[in-house]
Parts: sequence; C-alpha cells; structure tokens
Amino acid sequence: MNAFDLQDPRATGASALQRPFRFSLLAAIIASSLTHNAASAAETSTPAASDGQTLTVSASADNAVTTSPQTDYSVPVTRAGTKMLGTVRDVPQSVSIVSTQRMADQQLQSLNDVLSNTTGIHGISGDMDRTNYYARGFLIDNYMVDGIPTAFAERWNLGDAQTDMALYERVEVVRGATGLLTGPGNPSAAINMVRKHADSKAFGGTVSASYGSWNKQRYVADLSTPLSESGNIRGRMVAGWQDNNSFIERYGAKKQFFYGVIDADLTDSATLSVGYEFSQVNTDSTMWGGAPRWYTDGTQIHTRRGYNTAPDWAYNDKENRKVFVNLKQDFDNGWNLTLNGTHTDMRLDSKQIYLDGYFDRSTGAGVSSYANYPVVGGTGYNTGKRKVDAVDAFASGPYELLGRQHELMVGVNYTRQDNKYFSTFENISSESLGNFNDFNGQYPESDWTPRLPASDTQLVRQKSTYMATRLSLADPLHLILGARYTNWNRETPGGETEENNITPYGGLIYDFAENWSAYASYTSVFQPQDYRDASGAYLSPVIGKNYEAGLKSDWMDSRLTASVSVFRTELDNAGEATTQTIQGSGDVAYIGRKGVVSRGVEFEVNGALTDNWQMTFGGTRYIAENRDGSTFNPQLPQTSFNLFSSYRLPTLQQLTLGGGVNWQTHIWNDVGGPESNGTWRARQGSYALVDLFARYQVNKNLSLQGNLNNLFDKEYDTNVASSVVYGQPRNFAVTASYTF
Repeated sequence: MNAFDLQDPRATGASALQRPFRFSLLAAIIASSLTHNAASAAETSTPAASDGQTLTVSASADNAVTTSPQTDYSVPVTRAGTKMLGTVRDVPQSVSIVSTQRMADQQLQSLNDVLSNTTGIHGISGDMDRTNYYARGFLIDNYMVDGIPTAFAERWNLGDAQTDMALYERVEVVRGATGLLTGPGNPSAAINMVRKHADSKAFGGTVSASYGSWNKQRYVADLSTPLSESGNIRGRMVAGWQDNNSFIERYGAKKQFFYGVIDADLTDSATLSVGYEFSQVNTDSTMWGGAPRWYTDGTQIHTRRGYNTAPDWAYNDKENRKVFVNLKQDFDNGWNLTLNGTHTDMRLDSKQIYLDGYFDRSTGAGVSSYANYPVVGGTGYNTGKRKVDAVDAFASGPYELLGRQHELMVGVNYTRQDNKYFSTFENISSESLGNFNDFNGQYPESDWTPRLPASDTQLVRQKSTYMATRLSLADPLHLILGARYTNWNRETPGGETEENNITPYGGLIYDFAENWSAYASYTSVFQPQDYRDASGAYLSPVIGKNYEAGLKSDWMDSRLTASVSVFRTELDNAGEATTQTIQGSGDVAYIGRKGVVSRGVEFEVNGALTDNWQMTFGGTRYIAENRDGSTFNPQLPQTSFNLFSSYRLPTLQQLTLGGGVNWQTHIWNDVGGPESNGTWRARQGSYALVDLFARYQVNKNLSLQGNLNNLFDKEYDTNVASSVVYGQPRNFAVTASYTF
C-alpha cells in the first residue's frame, strides 16, 4: 500500500437518508447581518477614503483606481473571476478576499492558515504536513500566483498549503467553477495569491519577531527602497526564518524564505517587475498518515493528542524556487496589456513510516486493513520534483458598440508542468511491529532498495486562449460572456492522452439599487483526472455544469461588502475512492461517480463597519449527493460559519481588540473494516474554535500583539478516516513589530 494517498483507500462514501434542505436559520442570520452592517455604516462618520457610497471602476490601469485604507479587511478592486478590473460586486460569483490587515490581525502566516479561515473552504489533513482543501464538496486543485495556475497533485503534496503569506499582499478566492480563469479544474474554488511589489519611492519597512507555544520563534523583515534618485526603479525584499516544535512529541520544523522584486517604470505608462522567491521547509520526526483509530473489537484507540508514530530518522523536506517577470503597459485609449511569465521548481525529499491497521486491545497484535494484503503499515522513501514553466498574456479595455461603452478582455496561456516522482517502500507486518500497545515510534530504518519512477510521473502541457466581454445592455444591466479553449496533453510512462475543450462562461448583473446588485452565472466544468480504476486505466475527465445566483452589495466605496448566493453543480465521472487496490500495485482504485449534485447557499459580510470596526462573517450550507442519494465526500462539513472581528477603542486609539469563531457541523466517513470486512464509521461531532487577539500601538513605530487560538482547548480530528490527525490544542503567540 502506498501511504501517500491522503484519503483513506477504503473510503467509499456513506449511504445516508436524504434530509430536507432548510435555510430558515441561515436566512435569518444573513438578514440580521446585512441589516446591522448597513445601520452601522450609516451611523459612522464618513470614511476617509471617499465621500461616495459606491465605487465605480473603469477599464483603466490597476494603479489608477481608489484603494481602501490599509487597515481594512476589504479589498475594493480586483481582477478575480474574469480578469477584468472591477469591484467584488462586478463578479457574478462568490468571491472572498483576505487582506494584509486581516492576515496580520489573525496571524495567518501560511496559505494553510488563510484557507482554514475562509468562507466555504475546508481541509482534510492526511498528517501534520499535508492538507487538501475543498469547497462545495470538491477538491480545490487550482492554486494560482498572480493569475498563473499550477495544477495541484493530491497524492504528491509539495507544500502548496505551507506557502508563507509574508510574501503576498492578499489572497483571492473565487468559489465555484473557474474554467475561464484556469481551464481544467473542479467546481470548488480557485485560489490566487497576489505578490507584494516595490511600490514605495522612500526607504522603509517592517521587522517583526514572534514567540509562541511549543518554542515557536519567527522573525520577518520586509524592506522597500528606491534604487534610483527619481524612484522610478524600486526594490523590495522580504526575508524570514521560523523554528518550532509541536504538540506532537519529537516533531520539529524549520522554515526559511526569501523574496526579492525590482519594479521599474520604463515609461509613464509601462512597468516591468522581475522577482525571485525561495522557501524551504524541513520537518523532523514527521508523523505520516496519523495514528490508528480502532481496536479490532470496534472500540476507538484514545491516543493522546501528542502521540507520534514517527521514529527519529523520519523527515519530510520541501524546497521551492520561483523566478517571475511581469510587464504592464497602459495605453491612452484606456486599454492595458499584462504579460506574466514564471519558472517554478519544487522539490520533495522524505523518509517516513505509517501505521494503518486494527490492533488487539489486549495483545497489541495487528490486523491488516486490506483483504489478502497482510500488512499493518509501511516505510517509504519518496522524492519528487515539480517544474512549471508558464506564460500568460492578456489585454483588456473599453470599446463602443450601439452607442454604449463595453469592455473586452482577450488572452493566451501556455503551461508546461513536469512532475517526476520516485519512491521505494517496505511493508510492515504485525510480527515486525510487535505489540502496538507498547509502540513508541522506535522502528529501525529500512534498508532502502533503489527508488523507482512512480506510476503517476507525468508531463502535462496546456495551451489556452480565452476571451470575455462585459456588455452594458443598459445603465443598470450588464452581461458578461466568455469562453476558454484548452488543448490539454498528458504524457505518462503508460502512454499519452490529449483532450480539447471549450469552457463557456456567462453572467448577468443587474444593479437594482445604488448599493445592491442581483446576479446569475453559468459555466461548464472540465477536469482530466489523475485517479485510476482497478485495471490501472485513468478515469475519464469530469464534466458538468455550474449554476449560481445571488445578491451583492457594497457601501463606503466598497470598504464594506456583502453577498449571498445559491448554487448548483452537476457532475459526471467524479472520482471517488473504493476499497480496492489497482492491479499490480498498492495504490487505491477509484470509480467515476455519475450524477453527483452539489447544491447550497453561501453568504459573507466583509470590511469596515465603522472606521474603528472591521469584520468578516461568512457561512455555507450545502448538500453533495450521489445519484443514489448517498452523501458525496461525507468527511466534509455541510454547514459552517467563520467570524472574525477587530475593534479599535475610540477612547484609547492605541488599543485594538478582537477575536472570532469557526464552527462546523458533524462529519463522518465509512471505511473498510479489518481485512475489508464490512464498513466502520469514523465520526467527528460539530465543534467551534474560538480565537482572541489584542494589539497595542506603543508609538508610531512599535506595536505589540498577542494571539490566543483555540481558547477552550477543543479536541478535534482533521482526518476522519481510519487514522486520527488531531488539530492544534490551545496555543498562543506574542509579536513585536517595528515599522519605519
């Protein structure tokens, strides 16, 4: 059995009675939130950003529009969704943007932290270092940097979610199908990380130092400086180092990163950016796959949260290097051209051990999870390399037709992604493991045989052209039409596959009041799969349709935004794990599910309630089912809420207090019993995680901040399969920041 699969290989999805889809409580919360926010916005004094109430964005350059104060949670202007410049209200899909200020308040230091606190996004952790994220019941498989997508390999997690946020200005999340932006992809969400740039013509920066639970130390410097007397050439450097242990015994991690960028104004209308990014994450005694969940009598093994199955020789190291170039050219007629190019090199090197069996409560003897495969675990020596070369170019601007002004966006994209993986493993029998009840992670390192190419080593090329237009049908009515053509080619040791697809996109936006819009959108779904069936053949691509409709509003020049949406996704060939293995290997076999439907509702309120009060509050309720009515991916919560808020005291402006809560409903997963006899159900009840923070501005340069996470020390499982992966217990961090 190859333990790199994050999902339990025996998970088949639970059959469950259909439950009525009730919105009464959620609708009440949404209505209450919107009413309260509108009232608060009316009571506050006029914000410093603008005297207006609604921000209007033209098709001009990104840097020519009004921006909100840096202390806001909202980001008014974005190219998310369609690559056409606009507000969140101009995008006919659910959009969440996590700003620099919110990341600082909540200490969201990695992409993992950001996604764990974003509306409608949920993670399944295979272990401490590997988490896959989902939205609306489906895996998120498109991660972008400055709009260039990198396909995410679920089995070979190369640390995408561990990306450090010190290098990025914000994170944009567009939920639903995003074929216009990314081409192939699940109808879950697209994650776009927007890099920091050298935008200051004066020398300045911020240095910070943190100390927290489990001896966590973190130091970050973010410095900007002009490189020419006029400031038309500027530089920025971000560097950081982090060292921490964990509530998991023997586990240790070190991270270091560096980012440098030069921005040059070639002319008054052209800007060139060139940059380099390096990050390295090394972990020791990393637990692989979690701790076994059950005894053979069906009772649960209650290991302590700090229990670790990893020996001292286990490690998991990742390294990431990126080079990028960006050219922006503005024209007098309102058009602009953007050219992005990147080369990425990500590497993985790990030696680990996993346990995956059922054990006798008295003797500690193990029984295999798999029929006719008598093992209770294994060791693995795995290395991998992912190289991505990509170029993306697009132009956008206004045009006139039938006496009205419209906007057009056209672009081309080429991506070459070369994934090479090598591995060797050794099975662990019950006899070689001994009494599990006495196991403390001490197991001899294997005498490794030569590593061989893994079956899913592959080279994927994508060539795309895309286009979208925003038609002004009337002053309050806009129609967005677009499409993306993709030529997709995959070469594997077993052969070559080529697919051609056209992904249409359509959206209608009606501004029925000064601060309110209604919208509806449609796009198709196309996603080639890396999953294979029991014969070893790749599953056919996922195909489907995605519908969404909703209301959006904004106030105070989009410093405060709100949205509520309903959605429905229909898929065929959606891959789901079985209890079988692929012939000739220990890899999990999948089947393509037909008639998978996900439907639900989402809402979010985000931004400035007053000049002193920032808040983000979002929630989702969805149901994802197979054609037979059984739940699709039941280990994901179908109802959840995320709230975080900060308040600067009017009578003591130096002090900011805040906190939040993340709540989710119960989840479960049916997995095969001992030797695949029957199914056993893993469960995790509903739970809430409460966080607090406080910051004191000592003077104009120095601030002190404290964060307390999981205030009530809730114990919860982030895997919900045959293994248990505990979430972090109560923990704290204190941070000193000096800005100059």
